[in-house]
Amino acid sequence: MKLLVVALTGAMMAAPVAAWADDRPANAQERAAIEEVLRAAGYTAWDEIEWDDDNYWEVDDARGADNREYELKLDKDLTIISTKPD
Repeated sequence: MKLLVVALTGAMMAAPVAAWADDRPANAQERAAIEEVLRAAGYTAWDEIEWDDDNYWEVDDARGADNREYELKLDKDLTIISTKPD
């Protein structure tokens, strides 16, 4: 019984890590296309670009024309669907 409790606890703790592991960085072609969209929207710099396991692109610390940083989400068609101040 103790072994079952330990196994279940371990499985529950690993679940969030498994979900995080599903995010992946953009490949070179994807990154180039996303960067083109970001520049056209007035962003000048950004950090990570990754495909989120919730089916959208996530851009961390995108610097806008106002010199503020934002967390962005883009849909699969590379339309910016969310802009949150960081």
